[in-house]
Amino acid sequence: MRSLIVTTIAVILALVQVLFTSTANAEEIVVKFSHVVAEDTPKGQTAIRFKEIVEQRLAGQVKVEIYPNAKLMDDEAVIDGLQRNVIQIAAPSLSLLEPYSKSFKIFDLPFLFTSAEAIDRFQQGSTGQQLLGALRGADIDGLCFLHNGMKQISANVPLRLPADAKGKKFRIQPSSVIEAQFNAIGAIPVRAPFTKVFHLLQTGALDGQENTWSNVYSQRIYEVQPYITETNHASLEYMLIVSHTFWTMLPDDVRTNLTAAAKEACAYGNSIARDLNATDRKKIEASHYTQIIALTPQQRQQWMTALKPIWTTFEPTIGKNILDAAIAANSGS
Repeated sequence: MRSLIVTTIAVILALVQVLFTSTANAEEIVVKFSHVVAEDTPKGQTAIRFKEIVEQRLAGQVKVEIYPNAKLMDDEAVIDGLQRNVIQIAAPSLSLLEPYSKSFKIFDLPFLFTSAEAIDRFQQGSTGQQLLGALRGADIDGLCFLHNGMKQISANVPLRLPADAKGKKFRIQPSSVIEAQFNAIGAIPVRAPFTKVFHLLQTGALDGQENTWSNVYSQRIYEVQPYITETNHASLEYMLIVSHTFWTMLPDDVRTNLTAAAKEACAYGNSIARDLNATDRKKIEASHYTQIIALTPQQRQQWMTALKPIWTTFEPTIGKNILDAAIAANSGS
């Protein structure tokens, strides 16, 4: 707590100086947007759209600098980067926010949401909107949710049944739920940064990973994975986040316009996520580097039977009310 207070005070002093200087010299406020994926992904396109909206509406007042592909920092470092005002906006995977709020584990539960529409209903409902404020203890505000797409599992062997993954090493995000997911099927989960996945697969240090079609294509993961099983077992979700201290010290009109731009950019990213993933799936299939395995209903049921007990394991940590709201979103209730 003391370190957070000291950091917050330092950020406040730095921001006062920055904003005072900007006002005095009529200089633009620079907003640095850091993320770890390519620009032709849903997140990359969202960042570009945010920049376009901001620089159109706040021309001469705010300049947005985008740093894709972890050029500035890995997603694991963005909370610290926001707290120290090194960056001003980020869009990390919700899995990476688990240390700051256990509620975000809800999004990693396998086979929980039955469709992208169900995820939307949950995120836009009262429970989902409350989660935007779940990081306030870390001086972070959530602005909006952003979809990437449904996750698939790739490997150096064909995975048709959960038992096929036994003993294989899979890269995972730092998520206790995803770790439990691979443990449940006898696999070995290995935490590693997204930027290192291609190399670890290429060298054989890992046997497989889980990700969306757009990330698999943009990072060329399909070139070093001969098999991809189309599981659609969970969705990869992000949140646009900012430092609460930075955000509240902006002029009211600037903050209002930036907030609106972020929400519009998220809506745009969400609207193109499904098509981008479908297009990248076709590109992967056409490449002939990898074989896409479609599960039969019976095979899919075996995966669900193996993994759904994880819901019960994590319900006390996540909160029954949150899990119930997520389940209800599947039926639209």
